[in-house]
Amino acid sequence: MKNIITILTLAFAFTFVQTAVAQNLDNIDTNKKNYIVLTKKVGQLKPIVLAAEEMKKEDGADYGVFHVVFCGKSIGDLTDKKKMESHLERLNKSGVKLMACGFSLKKFGVNPEKLPEGIEIVDNGIAYSLKLKKKGFYGMDL
Repeated sequence: MKNIITILTLAFAFTFVQTAVAQNLDNIDTNKKNYIVLTKKVGQLKPIVLAAEEMKKEDGADYGVFHVVFCGKSIGDLTDKKKMESHLERLNKSGVKLMACGFSLKKFGVNPEKLPEGIEIVDNGIAYSLKLKKKGFYGMDL
């Protein structure tokens, strides 16, 4: 009986997460210039934000959103307050949305509750990136 309840709970949670991500994708203005970067290293956040700021300036009124998805074995670095503090301030100031790959969090045993406030979790970072690219996002994987 416990197994059935656990399976049903997980199925509901998975469905809810998928629906939440799908809703986020539906709310994006695809007539704007939107960007997605998939990264594996905290050190890459600074040049990514600089690129986002440059695109925002260059695109002007045509600028849409800039998403950064963090994946891979270094995902635990997102929970390091010392490493993340300056990056988070700059990301927030620039309007860049930072997301964590849920698959990577699970695979590498990182507690999602330890992530700094404001970091959204997507079920699978690679799939999320591909979905955005299908919607016309300019993308880059680092």
